[in-house]
Amino acid sequence: MPDSTISDSPLPGLYIVATPIGNLGDIGTRAAATLAAADVIAAEDTRVTAKLLAHLGLRVPMTPYHDHSDERTRAALVARMGQEVVILVSDAGTPLISDPGYKLVRDARAAGRHVTTLPGPCAAIAAITLSGLPSDRFLFAGFLPNKAKARADTLAEFAALRATLVFYESGPRLAASLAAMAEGLGDREAAVAREISKLYEQCVTGTLTELAARYADAPPKGEIVVVVGPPGEQAAEEADEATLDAALVEAMADRPVAQAAKAVAKRFGLDRHEVYARALALREQA
Repeated sequence: MPDSTISDSPLPGLYIVATPIGNLGDIGTRAAATLAAADVIAAEDTRVTAKLLAHLGLRVPMTPYHDHSDERTRAALVARMGQEVVILVSDAGTPLISDPGYKLVRDARAAGRHVTTLPGPCAAIAAITLSGLPSDRFLFAGFLPNKAKARADTLAEFAALRATLVFYESGPRLAASLAAMAEGLGDREAAVAREISKLYEQCVTGTLTELAARYADAPPKGEIVVVVGPPGEQAAEEADEATLDAALVEAMADRPVAQAAKAVAKRFGLDRHEVYARALALREQA
C-alpha cells in the first residue's frame, strides 16, 4: 500500500501520531498536516489535545479513547477507519508507550485497516539522552507497582539485567521509588529527568541513594523519568583449587560442561578455557 506524504491526502485508516511532551513547538510538520486532515482524533484526554489543536489553529472532531474505553468504542473506531482518517494520540509523547492504544492497533490490523505511525517525541528516549548513562542497551519498565512487595518483586526481576533501566514516576512517589531501587538494584548511578523540553527542564544525576535523599523532603512537580545505569562489574571471588573444583561439580550437576565452565570462570574471574579444561578433567575422574 503506498505511503501518504504531506502533500497527499492521507489514506483511510489509523494514524498513530506522537505529540509534544512539553514544548508545543516540537510538533512535526508531517504530524501537524496529518492532524489537519483527520476525520476524527481519538484522544486520551480531549481537553489536553484541544490545547495542541488550538496551538496549530485547527478544529478537528475528537472522541475520548483511554484505558477505560470498551470493545464497542474500539469497534466503532475500527469501522470508521474503513472510510475515514482516524488519528490516535495520547496526552503527550508517543502513543502506546505507557499509554493506552495497543488494543486499538491490534484490532485495526486484524480488520485489515491501513495502520501507520508518525514518530516523534518520547519522554523515555529523551531522558536517556539527557542522563549520560549507557544507551546501547536499555529496558523501558514504565511505572513501578504501588505496593512495596510488588515493587520489590518487579525490581528483583531486573536486578541481574545488564542494561540501563527507564522508569516513569510521579513526584509524590519519587523518593520511595528511588529508595526501593537502591535496595533492590544496588546503589547504581541514576538520573532524574523532569519537565523535558519545557522552560524548567531539569536532569539531576547521582547514585540512587543520593537521589532518594535529595527528593525525600522535596518531591518535584511535573512529569518524571528515572534512568538507572546497568550494574557494575562485581568483584570476582577468590578461590583455591578445592573451591574451584567444588564449584565446577555443583555447576555441572544441572548444565552442560561448557556452560558450567563459563559460569564458574565468570564467578571467579578466571580464564574460561583453563576452567573448561579443569571441568573436563573432573568429569573424566567422576
